[in-house]
Amino acid sequence: MNEPRSASLLQTLRAVAWSFFGVRRRADHEEDVRRLNPALVIGVGIAAALVFVIVLLLLVRWVVASGVAT
Repeated sequence: MNEPRSASLLQTLRAVAWSFFGVRRRADHEEDVRRLNPALVIGVGIAAALVFVIVLLLLVRWVVASGVAT
């Protein structure tokens, strides 16, 4: 019988953060596959990508406004 997926939001955030770097041990990946809720992983991944893009846009605006880029 399938075991219920019991990973917390913090564990999901950590797994998504590691996936952004592309560094993950095989044993940790297998544990994530067993425990993480796929819908939560997708939601956290989309939110993390949006935050990343917003931070990059703010950084670019700050550099351009400071005059360093010219």
